[in-house]
Amino acid sequence: MKTFKELYEVATVVQRKKLQRRMSKMAKSPVIQMKKKRAMLKMRNPAKLAQLARKKTIQKFRDKFYPSYNDMSLQQRVKVDQMIMQKYGTKIDKISKKVAKQLQKDEIERVKKAKEAQRDA
Repeated sequence: MKTFKELYEVATVVQRKKLQRRMSKMAKSPVIQMKKKRAMLKMRNPAKLAQLARKKTIQKFRDKFYPSYNDMSLQQRVKVDQMIMQKYGTKIDKISKKVAKQLQKDEIERVKKAKEAQRDA
């Protein structure tokens, strides 16, 4: 099975849009909904948490230095992302490690709340 990174690198913009439409349809199906509910009751592994921490950190940098990021064209966003990674790549790595530790602590609380919500329902 191909990883997300392999798909992302190979796929063109048109292919990614097509994949987006297909996945948004699939997300509404009852099978996927149940899988999502079951996944909410499980702890995420450290690799997933590290990936999430990195995404959150990069988003914070985007918000700080480029507040109008969402209004930019695709080419501009790619260029901005490259500039951010070039300038702040090492800083992002350091901060994302700290964020990952915090997410690890919050993960336990998140799972507890999800299990409680399921019992109440």
